[in-house]
Amino acid sequence: MAQLNGVMMQYFHWYIPPDGNLWNEFAERVQGLAEAGITSVWLPPAYKGTAGGYDVGYGVYDMFDLGEFDQKGSVRTKYGTKEEYIAAIKAAKAAGVRVYADVVLNHKLGADEAEDVEATPYNPDDRHQPIGDMQTIQAWTHFTFPGRQGKYSTLEWHWWHFDAVDYNAYNDGENAVYLFKDKKFDDNVDLEKGAFDYLMGCDLDMEHPEVRGELKYWGEWFIDTTDVDGFRFDAVKHVKAGFFPEWLNHCRQYAGRDLFAVGEYWSYEIEALHHFIDITGGDVLLFDAPLHYNFCVASTQGNDYDMRQIFDNTLVQHQPALAVTLVDNHDSQPLQALESVVESWFKPLAYALILLRNEGYPCIFYADYYGAHYKDKGRDGNEHEIWLDSHQWIIDKFLYARQTYGYGDQYDYFDHANTLGWTRLGDEEHPGGMAVVLSNGAEGSKYMEVGRPNCTYIDITEHISEPITTNDEGWADFRCNAGSVSVWVPQQSES
Repeated sequence: MAQLNGVMMQYFHWYIPPDGNLWNEFAERVQGLAEAGITSVWLPPAYKGTAGGYDVGYGVYDMFDLGEFDQKGSVRTKYGTKEEYIAAIKAAKAAGVRVYADVVLNHKLGADEAEDVEATPYNPDDRHQPIGDMQTIQAWTHFTFPGRQGKYSTLEWHWWHFDAVDYNAYNDGENAVYLFKDKKFDDNVDLEKGAFDYLMGCDLDMEHPEVRGELKYWGEWFIDTTDVDGFRFDAVKHVKAGFFPEWLNHCRQYAGRDLFAVGEYWSYEIEALHHFIDITGGDVLLFDAPLHYNFCVASTQGNDYDMRQIFDNTLVQHQPALAVTLVDNHDSQPLQALESVVESWFKPLAYALILLRNEGYPCIFYADYYGAHYKDKGRDGNEHEIWLDSHQWIIDKFLYARQTYGYGDQYDYFDHANTLGWTRLGDEEHPGGMAVVLSNGAEGSKYMEVGRPNCTYIDITEHISEPITTNDEGWADFRCNAGSVSVWVPQQSES
């Protein structure tokens, strides 16, 4: 399902300016991204959220409004209009870049009217523990979409399309998750909080035939409207896992073509990821959250971290064909809900570990590529100003090396706590070989085989200026600087 030697890019971060320009910016840049080696792009949710033109896209209001209707205070979304979104996808396809759409099938927010419904309050931290009797609550669950007036779909959503909410207008001070009468929390969800079915807003009832039918119909409409190549599923650990392959296969059959799918199951417990994969039959790849966590820990521990453990308990180690590897994303970036920072000094090492190896489908984060600057309140309640460095120059070097030399057998030299190395020997179409060496401590070297005797290699990262020549058997001591990475390729092939 992942493209051979393909590289994905997450083309947004949480704090993209809400100026409606992202779709146009992407359309202008996508040809350059393709030339750099990006083969697919994950774009943010394209439909109207409850915060209108300021919504990042995860506060889902109307999935049929791609920036076309005057709803929630704006016509456009945070990223632009429907026409601009479709034009951006066409520009990507013209450049040979596949587009994956971000899809949230878990919840809706921003209802247009409130409804009375009987519900039982549950402990938000333990969904098996009721904290009161069944009672009549007032829930914001009636979605009429007045700005759209029935165009594309006439379904109005009511309380019976959902199974729970976390707000009762009759008792707005109570901290509870309200489970509606005759409803239940789904099984086959993450076991955190007892059963982590409920996440936010109005939680969709995946057992309701109208909900399943509407989501499948929306999938057909969205494919017809946008011609996307696949999907990134948000918050999959909160949705009954079996629904994803059901929905995906329905869309594939309708489209008459393969559609890629990757899910965000944000857990550092590798067994939880394996369980989701078992239930879904490997139909949906997963982001390798445990690998991100290892990068985070390694970056904060410096040379105290044993680099031989960097792939331990990761998805790319256990099931590489189903792993989308990443360094950071919009949820883990500073000041966000799942903040788990990979320090800037370590990011070149982390990107080398996902871009220059055989295993996994790597994903580059917009803020790591272009840099970012923003302000927001942190967990301490104070406002912080954040500057994220751009690593575009070295990522582009890695992409060049991946496209040119990332082929053939891979040999690992993971025998030192601080200095790692590996080589790719190339193949008939891509001869030359490549050697990668990195260190989270002092400068280091690895005696490694690249398969080309008496050949001169240079470091394309330009960290080390002196070339290295292999011996009669194709081996050499390949070096790197302290806290750095070097990528050695044949001299005559580098322009």
